[in-house]
Amino acid sequence: MVAQTHLTVASGDEDSAKRHQIMDGARRVFMDLGFDGASMNEIARAAGVSKGTLYVYFTDKNRLFEAIVEQETLEHGKTAFNFDPALDAETSLRAFGRAYIEILCRPDGGSAVRTVMAIAERMPDVGRRFYDRVIAHTMRLLATYLAARVSAKELAIDDCELAAAQFMRMCQATLFEPYVFQAKPAPTKEQIATVVDSAARLFLAGYRIR
Repeated sequence: MVAQTHLTVASGDEDSAKRHQIMDGARRVFMDLGFDGASMNEIARAAGVSKGTLYVYFTDKNRLFEAIVEQETLEHGKTAFNFDPALDAETSLRAFGRAYIEILCRPDGGSAVRTVMAIAERMPDVGRRFYDRVIAHTMRLLATYLAARVSAKELAIDDCELAAAQFMRMCQATLFEPYVFQAKPAPTKEQIATVVDSAARLFLAGYRIR
């Protein structure tokens, strides 16, 4: 009975490893060729598996891409944004902004965003799911924190979700668009700090109670 249990676990580990191997290969193909240019043959070749093995795990490239988007969502969810309501706004905004842009513009993170943007019209469910679970989720977390600082009489904000969106967009200024459109490489920590610090100053100038 013990030996049988061990074999089951090993099989599960092997299955998970193979799935990740396929997804890593597919991510490279989607990045290089785009969604339309990618084929299951190319994906199998990049992943180092047979086409038959590929179809055991994924029925088509739509399902494969959705799995990559889901993985991207989980990776974003692991980011430990510190939204302690007791921390002052300036400290929290600077820390959040840096962490947010670092994950948004990490060297290997743009491909999923670019591809979702490219196919959202044809696959709206994928676009909506990515937006709600990644972008809007982060925005809601920040809005909840801002509401706590309003209650603490540090900030004066009528619409915390709007204010959260404003801060997140200010943090992206000069960094995200050049990166996502491949006009520039991923920004350095120093570049991120410069933009985020400026965003925090502008945000607090408009919303902090004096």
